[in-house]
Amino acid sequence: MIIIKTLAEIEQMKPAGALSKLALRRVGAMIRPGVDTLELDRVAESIIRMHGGTPAFKGYGGFPASICCSVNSEIVHGIPSSSRVLQEGDIVSIDTGAVVNGWVGDNAWTFFCGTPSVADKGLCEVTRDCLKAGIEAAVPGNRIGDIGHAVQSLAEANGYSVVRDYVGHGVGRAMHEEPNVANYGKKGRGVRLQAGMVIAIEPMICLGGYESHVMPNRWTVVTNDGGTAAHYENTIAITEDGPVILTQDQDGPWCAMAGGTAEQA
Repeated sequence: MIIIKTLAEIEQMKPAGALSKLALRRVGAMIRPGVDTLELDRVAESIIRMHGGTPAFKGYGGFPASICCSVNSEIVHGIPSSSRVLQEGDIVSIDTGAVVNGWVGDNAWTFFCGTPSVADKGLCEVTRDCLKAGIEAAVPGNRIGDIGHAVQSLAEANGYSVVRDYVGHGVGRAMHEEPNVANYGKKGRGVRLQAGMVIAIEPMICLGGYESHVMPNRWTVVTNDGGTAAHYENTIAITEDGPVILTQDQDGPWCAMAGGTAEQA
């Protein structure tokens, strides 16, 4: 069942979105060679709790951390670890979620650790633009397939592949609500979008093939061919006036592409 939110409830979701963005931005500013990913997790959890929220991911389905930190060929659900030290040229996908007053904010961004390869930089830039294209399609009267088509067509036009096994989703008092929001699809297909729906749009795009598997830790998803992957996400409210990005703080809805900086993209 798709849960339609009132305008008042959408307003109530904004603090969770802002806090999730703040945690994401602060973690991004820490990304540089030599930093271990467990330290990123500790900082994110501290920020979320300091501002009156709780980490949405920690304990969710048994997940052991407050952020997902996925490096290079890891697509999603990477587990932070003191033994995972970031290296020059890595691309690092950070997914943060915060719960404030019972509402969830969920967003993600792929950051550069030092200077990325030309190929990885291009992948990240296009994946970010795929997120923007998906958001632009999230208007009343369109369908879920219009969002997926917008993402897929841009990604594939640039020679990249779109992950099939993991998708976006509804967001509200639960982190995962209906409907699923695939990053591929056909125009005019699927659930009709209507004002009051709140969804997480999250393109997961690969430099090589999109086929993936789960690592022995039962969480981390990696590309089969070892190619790099990028992941960008915002939580969106669909309104009569157009899409409203709920995961934004005082600096807006976007982060810097480069790690170790507070500048916007």
